[in-house]
Amino acid sequence: MAQRFGGKYSPDSDEADTSSAAPLAPKAERARGAARVNLLYLAPIPLLFSAFGHGATGMALDLGAAAVLVFGVYTLSEGLKAEAAYEARKVARRPALPRKILAAALAGFGVFLASFSHQTGGILEPLIYGAVAVALHLTAFGIDPLANKNVDGVDDFQRDRVARVVDEAEEQLARMGQAIAKAGDRKLERRVEGFQATARHMCRTVEEDPRDLTAARKFLVVYLQGAAEATVKFADIYSRRRDPEARANYIALLDDLERNFSAKTETLLVSDRAALDVEIEVLRDRLQREGVRMN
Repeated sequence: MAQRFGGKYSPDSDEADTSSAAPLAPKAERARGAARVNLLYLAPIPLLFSAFGHGATGMALDLGAAAVLVFGVYTLSEGLKAEAAYEARKVARRPALPRKILAAALAGFGVFLASFSHQTGGILEPLIYGAVAVALHLTAFGIDPLANKNVDGVDDFQRDRVARVVDEAEEQLARMGQAIAKAGDRKLERRVEGFQATARHMCRTVEEDPRDLTAARKFLVVYLQGAAEATVKFADIYSRRRDPEARANYIALLDDLERNFSAKTETLLVSDRAALDVEIEVLRDRLQREGVRMN
């Protein structure tokens, strides 16, 4: 999608936007295989034409096969999104529903139905076609992550706590993005993307050291939920009436939230470095007591 480039001297620039020094969030990485997924939506089209060249049974089988194949493509698309989110995080739980594997099964069943509607012999050949479709689907797109992703030194209890909080934080950030898109203001969308990047930086910091979760929990749960609610209300008002005062107040809210998130994340990082320095000093003293001298 084309985007307008703006700056201080752009015709629609204003002080409220240029005063913010927040970095723009990078575009979310496109899920792997997205282009191939879009092409798969074209596969069931021939079945829609052939459905009306048969009797009632053949028509029902062809239409059913087309519906199954379309649903399988949609399931695959959601599975690729879930896999991309899993790969982007350091600590993550495996997807609750293995969508890519389910999509492969749906593809095989859809091909089986389509083959069976045009088969005059037995059921063996449609079964073979369906099995081949499942195998090719899994070869092309792979399977879902089947294990939880962890970092060294993090037990299951800590990992689950972090994963739950980060999942909730991502849901609130997604709500913000969806809501601000309805406002129809590209500059506000970029501003929200900047805040999302700051919040996700805190998420990654907590994932790297789950001991920071207690200190960051209020930010990732309470503050993000409040930010999402404020964004939904603002977008509803702004989409109906372009109120400059409401816009300025919303930008000021984002600025304040981003400063607080950045400051808290920096505090977490400083705390981690201080803890590392203490561990190094303790180790150095112990080595000296053992007669090992360090330069």
